[in-house]
Amino acid sequence: MTLIFAHRGSAGTHPENTMDAFLEAERVGADGIELDVQLTKDGEVVVIHDETVDRTTNGKGYIKDSHLKDLRKLHANYTFKKKLFNKHKIPTLIEVFDWMKNNSLVCNIELKNSIMDYEGMEEKVITMINDYGYSDRIIISSFNHYSIVACSRLDPMIEIAPLYSTGLYMPWVYAQSLGAKGIHPNKKVASDEIITESIRNGICVRPYTVNKAHQMKRLFNLGCSAIVTDYPEKAIKIRTEL
Repeated sequence: MTLIFAHRGSAGTHPENTMDAFLEAERVGADGIELDVQLTKDGEVVVIHDETVDRTTNGKGYIKDSHLKDLRKLHANYTFKKKLFNKHKIPTLIEVFDWMKNNSLVCNIELKNSIMDYEGMEEKVITMINDYGYSDRIIISSFNHYSIVACSRLDPMIEIAPLYSTGLYMPWVYAQSLGAKGIHPNKKVASDEIITESIRNGICVRPYTVNKAHQMKRLFNLGCSAIVTDYPEKAIKIRTEL
């Protein structure tokens, strides 16, 4: 069965990377969540997609230049198009991990260190995963492939998967060279042949961001390992019908 991962939580219906979005993913029956992490000035791991707070909050500036206590004052769903939600804070990864104690969701953590060089990010995230005993529930992905290999060296038990958005020749071979058990391609570069060959070679394929019904149906029918979607409830409905 193709697993369904809620992209930044249920980001199509709820403010992305907030506890509301993760709770919704759990409510509708998603198999996992995907989230993004950055490092604050005081070295805290926070859950937010962009390197700045400008797009998703009522604040301005870089995460790396901000202390956690100041980031926590911001309204994390300030720019969400539907104003139906209570004021939410930017979550910490610890907050998400505490919530995960009460469910069995898989969590795909994307390290956002391909633009900013967050020194020590890998060590912090791996330590936290081990402290919570989540090594079998986490997939670490990044566009920074050096970073995920560093994570694998810190703890070979935790699964890693390279993110990529342009065509890669025989990506299953590349994944194996990194010690990765999966690949996370942009849906545009996840052809039928690449998906089936990767899976045949023991590499999971989890394309992002799959939001249209016809895209979901194609991937479900192919037996793709998982999809990453902003609309987990819609995806579950389609998967059930098929």
